[in-house]
Amino acid sequence: MLKIQSTFNHKVVISSLLICISIIVFLLFEPALSIKYLNVIKQSIFKNFSWFYILTSTFFVFFLVFLSVSRYGDIKLGDDNEEPEFNLTAWFSLLFTAGMGIGIIFLGVSEPLSHVLSPITNQYIEKQALFQSIFHWSINAWAIYGIIALAIAYFGFRYKLPLSLRSCFYPLFKQRIEGNLGDIIDILGICTTLFGITTTLCYSAVRLTSAFAEHNITIQFILGAVGFIAILISLRKLSSGLQFVSHINLILSICLMLFVLFVGPTSYLLSAFTENIGYYFSSLIQVGFKTYIYQPEYQSWFTEWTILYWAWWFSWAPSFGIFIARISRGRTIREFIFGVLIVPSIFFILWFTIFGNGAIWINENIADGKLNEFIDQSGKLLFTFLSYLPFSKLSYYITFIIILLFFITTIDFGVYILNNISSKDKSVVSPRWQIIMWGIILAISSFTLFQIGGIEALQATMLIFSLPFAISMIIMTFSLLKGLRFDYEYYNRAYDSQRWLTDDWRESLTNLLTSHDQQDSISYLKTTALIAMREVRQELIGIHELDVHLENNFVTEDPSLVFTIKLPNNEQFNYILRTIECEETTDNNSEETSKYYKLQICNSNVELPYEIHHLSKNELIADILQNYEQSLLNLSSID
Repeated sequence: MLKIQSTFNHKVVISSLLICISIIVFLLFEPALSIKYLNVIKQSIFKNFSWFYILTSTFFVFFLVFLSVSRYGDIKLGDDNEEPEFNLTAWFSLLFTAGMGIGIIFLGVSEPLSHVLSPITNQYIEKQALFQSIFHWSINAWAIYGIIALAIAYFGFRYKLPLSLRSCFYPLFKQRIEGNLGDIIDILGICTTLFGITTTLCYSAVRLTSAFAEHNITIQFILGAVGFIAILISLRKLSSGLQFVSHINLILSICLMLFVLFVGPTSYLLSAFTENIGYYFSSLIQVGFKTYIYQPEYQSWFTEWTILYWAWWFSWAPSFGIFIARISRGRTIREFIFGVLIVPSIFFILWFTIFGNGAIWINENIADGKLNEFIDQSGKLLFTFLSYLPFSKLSYYITFIIILLFFITTIDFGVYILNNISSKDKSVVSPRWQIIMWGIILAISSFTLFQIGGIEALQATMLIFSLPFAISMIIMTFSLLKGLRFDYEYYNRAYDSQRWLTDDWRESLTNLLTSHDQQDSISYLKTTALIAMREVRQELIGIHELDVHLENNFVTEDPSLVFTIKLPNNEQFNYILRTIECEETTDNNSEETSKYYKLQICNSNVELPYEIHHLSKNELIADILQNYEQSLLNLSSID
């Protein structure tokens, strides 16, 4: 019988798909009833939890700023001597393409025009309209992405845990993240991601259809072909497939933006850009806490725009978080935070200035207010706006290509993230059929919901999943802070000089400065560490009658020894010694690397595994007993 290879965590995948399929089937066969119930839930969340979304996003901004200026800012997302995997140009291009998304292409024109006509802008109408658009897309949104991306990257590259959502909770829940608790986190992540991406794709398909409703263009066929291409690109590596498309997309987007800048009212737009920067940063804190509780006439606008946006960003947080974490290895926390918060935000201020202020200016000075007719058709509004500029046909084609490329990158992000969350072992390359499966699920879900017009229901579903995920992200911040605090204290603690006050200090120095291969490390485990642990075990069992277990594993890629002592409260003290494969550059002017192996200790007293050198047998026994003593002291302090 042919056995299908898979890296899936079957419990997570099956549970997630059952939940998502149940919702989609309900929408498909009972659209009116499902939309009615989901809208009731949507309005309930708007009424009772709007304050929570506002407070949470603003808290994330302050938390990230605190980390960037604190002592934790110098900690690297990886080993202390590790260099960034992607250079700044590649990193920023991937950040921009991921962060821009397909929505910014349509909403760069339509959202500022919508705010101009809304009751929220009763003074300095144009400036306030631009501020609201920029506010929805910049620092607060990226703080949501930044929190989860930082946690995933930190625990993945610093703690050497899998690059997954459940790893972010390790300091709080320890090994329980490998059980049902971790599965629940991943199930929530998959459902939130699937409906967040599906909602985005459906919205974009509706906008694109409205833009070409009068032309003989079969949008469904074009999007189907784009989805097929996206799945093919997903089969390639991140650095070769998605990065290539991202670079092209970024270049075309910047070209389109500069085109509008130079053929439009250039001087006016540059002056508006300057003022928009100042007005945005000066108003950020005040509006960041604003819930319009004292202005009930604005509540409808507030929930349908700001709160819906915040829910949308939370639904995209798992995908952006894992993706941004994946491309940020080797950067310091300070560099990461400023890169993620400030650089994209400045870009969005520029984007909304050029397209938003540009559209408002053309509407008032050239189009005689005709653009207002297409406020509810953002796709058609975008191309109508371009028709008032020179070389409109050229800009049509470029914009259309950009939109199709964004469809590709959106599907690619979704496939990559869904497969990552659903995989049990993140270090193992997934078989191609899994990539294809997730691509097909995204395509079918989006196409089905697009055909039945389930946008309102998708909004409600997105809110339902984003709310508990937002709560889990608050817990994640405390987990991250706990991990950072231990990290700093461990690497900055006073150095124990007693170890060198022996007759064997020359041998210890040699071990400290010698790079060992895998065979050396395995030999150390067998000839020194195993003997040391056996002596301790014999003493603890024979003299003190304790329950002690010693397990060796020398046949895996990461050989290890596991030493376990049962504590009086029926919990266990674990002392795990394992070898870790590392790489180092052989020449400063070369990209060639060589492998070496270091020893790593993980025990019950610390969240972060720490490195040791090839200690002597007695030194290793001393380290084991010192940690065991600390466990007993911790236990007595709890009692």
